[in-house]
Amino acid sequence: MTDLLRSTKTVEDMLRALAERDVDRAAALLDDGIIWHNVGFPKVRGIARVRKALAVMAKPNYGFDVTIHNIAAAPDGDVVLTERTDVLIWRRLRVEFWVCGTFELRDGKILVWRDYFDNLDFAKALVRGLWRLRS
Repeated sequence: MTDLLRSTKTVEDMLRALAERDVDRAAALLDDGIIWHNVGFPKVRGIARVRKALAVMAKPNYGFDVTIHNIAAAPDGDVVLTERTDVLIWRRLRVEFWVCGTFELRDGKILVWRDYFDNLDFAKALVRGLWRLRS
């Protein structure tokens, strides 16, 4: 398997593990020095802090799902870009919104995970999710 394919598979596997509530499997694909940055919000640094934040999605009544629309890697495989729809779940509420992610890998593990999304788009997704709860 080429570095390019290995890198995209690492990112896909990490996101899929989160959707399957397998925080241990997701964390195993992260570098100990991981920096997780939802741009516009504070960075979460280090495997212990990132693992703690991700563990919330595996709790009862919470969840995460993802649809990857496009994924591409730099020729050396060190950077992977995603276009995807993320779904944050709390009880019956589902908030679906568009995300572009940049993943920087080192030695086969994710060192930097940077997600970009529009806060207005997220707010609209929240309103849509709340509206769907009415029915």
